[in-house]
Amino acid sequence: MVRKMVVPDMKWVDEQAAGTQQVAVMEEIGKIDIKYAEIPHADDYQIRVAVKWVGICGSDLEVYRGVRSPEFLTYPMRLGHEVAGVIDEVGKHVVGFEVGDQVALRYVWGAFAEYVTVDPFSAVKLPDDFELMHGSLVEITPTILTGMERGEISQAKNVLITGQGVSGLQLTQFAKLYSPKNLVVTDLFEDKLAIAREFGATKTYQIPNKDTPTMDIVGKDFPDGFDVVIPALLEGDAVIDALDATAQNGRIVMYGGIGKTTKPMDFFKMHRRRVDIFTTEPKRDVDNHRLFREGRDMVVNGLINTERTVTNIFPLSQIDKAFALRNQTRGDVIHIMIDADVTHDDGRYDEANSHALATMDQYEE
Repeated sequence: MVRKMVVPDMKWVDEQAAGTQQVAVMEEIGKIDIKYAEIPHADDYQIRVAVKWVGICGSDLEVYRGVRSPEFLTYPMRLGHEVAGVIDEVGKHVVGFEVGDQVALRYVWGAFAEYVTVDPFSAVKLPDDFELMHGSLVEITPTILTGMERGEISQAKNVLITGQGVSGLQLTQFAKLYSPKNLVVTDLFEDKLAIAREFGATKTYQIPNKDTPTMDIVGKDFPDGFDVVIPALLEGDAVIDALDATAQNGRIVMYGGIGKTTKPMDFFKMHRRRVDIFTTEPKRDVDNHRLFREGRDMVVNGLINTERTVTNIFPLSQIDKAFALRNQTRGDVIHIMIDADVTHDDGRYDEANSHALATMDQYEE
């Protein structure tokens, strides 16, 4: 059976003391706090990673908003899976990893913490001189590469990506490497579309509001729809909108659109147009790790830019502020990173975040 996300075990304590660490815990919808747990040790077949950087992913945000289906989660719970850190303990039966290795992690849920223990399957090495923060987004590359392969993108196809948040902008960069006939992207904000053009989008469209059907805006230029449509929006309704934008015999690659739907899905329309719908999760462990390495190489070799989309950094102790900001729909906030190194909790990020935090009331939905 294929591996699933693993939540590393924690032994909770009542207060901070020697041998303990900070761990972020979501007690209920919209409420995330810092708790304390013992620093774990790697068993014989594990590595322990001193977590340095964790990105706030859209899937974390869905849990924060309470829009994930109940069968997938319960509260309280831990979040965080876009991870980069440094190995500081290696189990005696582990080969290939050493203390001091920089790594990106995958299939680890609950990494908003100072330390986690993981199976070596979940880790891929990063070069010693690579900027570690920008290695955390290597985690999403296996799903993106899977999506590119299942979409069968080529020079003859028109591709549409709806949404240019951090994942959408990564998708745009990857899709450009597959040389589509047209690479079209949409977003609510011109700021993000400008970055998309830097990343290779051939046409960009600003959507007036989140309820506007995509084809109302792009349909004049592409009346027959698109050969490949990749929703990169959180909401499940994005796949319904994607179906309306898909051409006859086209493909929908569900990187986003995986939340709850509030509208009925017209499967007869899917049938009539001969549309195929694909997930982006690798189905075999061997593919998962192969694509993890391939994605790492693309980032390390400069083909994929994971730095351009980072707009804010918060220390782990201020994760509640980070989530509150990330929860807003705005053009100047794309990717928020959490610095899990508690020695950096010295106010070094306060000034850079002051404007974004001060203007939060302007974006209340």
